[in-house]
Amino acid sequence: MPMLPTTLPAWLALLETRHAETHIDMGLDRVRAVKERMNLQFGCPVIMVAGTNGKGSTCAMLESVLLHAGYRVGLYIKPHFLDFNERARINGEMASDAVLVEAFGFVEDARGDIDLTYFEFTTLAIMHLISKAGVDVAILEVGLGGRLDAVNVIDADVSIVTSIDIDHAAWLGDTREEIGFEKAGIFRAGKTAICSDPLAPQSLIQHAADIGADLWLIGRDFNYQGDQQQWSYGGRTQRRNSLAYPALRGANQLLNAAAALAALEALRMQLPCGAQEVRTGLALVELPGRFQVLAGRPTTVLDVAHNPHASATLAQNLGNMGFHRYTYAVFGIMEDKDIDGVLAPMAGLIDHWCLADLPSPRSAKAAELAEKVAALRPAGAKDADFSVTTFADPAAAFANAVSRAEENDRIVVFGSFYTVAGVMAARKNSLH
Repeated sequence: MPMLPTTLPAWLALLETRHAETHIDMGLDRVRAVKERMNLQFGCPVIMVAGTNGKGSTCAMLESVLLHAGYRVGLYIKPHFLDFNERARINGEMASDAVLVEAFGFVEDARGDIDLTYFEFTTLAIMHLISKAGVDVAILEVGLGGRLDAVNVIDADVSIVTSIDIDHAAWLGDTREEIGFEKAGIFRAGKTAICSDPLAPQSLIQHAADIGADLWLIGRDFNYQGDQQQWSYGGRTQRRNSLAYPALRGANQLLNAAAALAALEALRMQLPCGAQEVRTGLALVELPGRFQVLAGRPTTVLDVAHNPHASATLAQNLGNMGFHRYTYAVFGIMEDKDIDGVLAPMAGLIDHWCLADLPSPRSAKAAELAEKVAALRPAGAKDADFSVTTFADPAAAFANAVSRAEENDRIVVFGSFYTVAGVMAARKNSLH
C-alpha cells in the first residue's frame, strides 16, 4: 500500500496525476457509492446553487447575510484563484491545510477501488469537511450543469438556478432548453426550487412540475425594484424594503440578490434573518474577480467573464463607468469557449489588447486570439489608438498594460479564471 500524502500540495499533485488517468464518466453512480460508504449527510439546511453566471455571487451574498445574522456557515465555492483552500469556507474563513488533508484521507479510505476524478474527489472531501464542522447551514455551489454534477448526490432543501446560457456546450447541450433541463436536475420533490433567470426555459419549469418541486420564478413568485439610492425585495410572504445595493458591482447583482433573499424567505422558519442583518450582509459582501474594481489609478477591473452572457454584462458595466481615454484589455480564454461571442460585446470598448497564453492545455493560444482581435480594429484607426500584442502569460500581459496605461486610462482583465488568477498572483508578488 503506497504511503498517502501528508501535505495539501502533495495531495493535489497526486489527484492531478490520477485525474489524467481517470476517464470522465458523466454518471453519478461512482460518487454516490463513495458518498454512501462515507455516510455523508448534513444535519442542517442545505442550499445548492447552479447557473451559467451569477452562482458565485449568489453564494457569497447568502454567506454574508447568514454570517451577519450570527449563523455558522459552511460554503463550497469554486474554482479558486490563488489557494485551493478558497474552495472551502467555514464561518467566513478558508479551511486550513490540515483540515483538508484529513478530509482527503477520509475520502481515500472510503473510495476503495472506485475511481474518482479530481473534481469528484475534492467535492466529496469538502462536503465531508463542512458536514463535520458543526455549521447551521451549508451552501454548495454546483460546478458544471447540475444533474450530473458531483454536488448533486446531496439533497438540497433549497435549490437555486441563477442564469441559463450556453457554456460547456459539449457536456450540457447547445440550447437553453437542454441546459435548463441539466440545471433543473438539482431540484427535489417537495422542496423549494428557485429560478432567477427572467426567461426560465420551459424544460426547467416542466421538470419542476414533473417531480413536484415548489418552483419560485422571478417575476411571478418574487421580484425586486430599485432606484438610484436603494432597492426592495418582494416575495410570496415577505417584503424587504430600503435595502442597500450589494457591494458586488454590476447590472445583474440585483437578480442574484433577489434569488438569495428568496432562498432565505423559504428557510425563514429554520434560519430567520432580520432586516438589519440582510442590509449589512449585502453591503459588505465580497467576491474576487466579479467586476472587481481595484483601488488606485489607472482604474483596473478584474472579471472572469468567459462566455457571451457574462461578457455582455461586463460590457454594460464598463459602459456605466464614465470616461476613460484608453482601455487596455488583458485577455486569455479556453479554446472550447465561444470566443467570438465573448469578444463581440467588448469590440467597441477596448483600444489596446494584451493577449496571454494560459497555463492549461485547453487554453486558446494568444497568437490565435490575435487574429480574431485584429478583425475588431476600427477602420482607419492609428496604431496609437489600437494595438494587439501577445504574451507568454497573464502576468507579462498585465505588466505591459500597466507600463503603457496613464492614470486616466483603464485596464480590464477578463476571460478565464486563469487570466484573472495570473494577474492576482503577479500583483500579490509585487506587493511583497
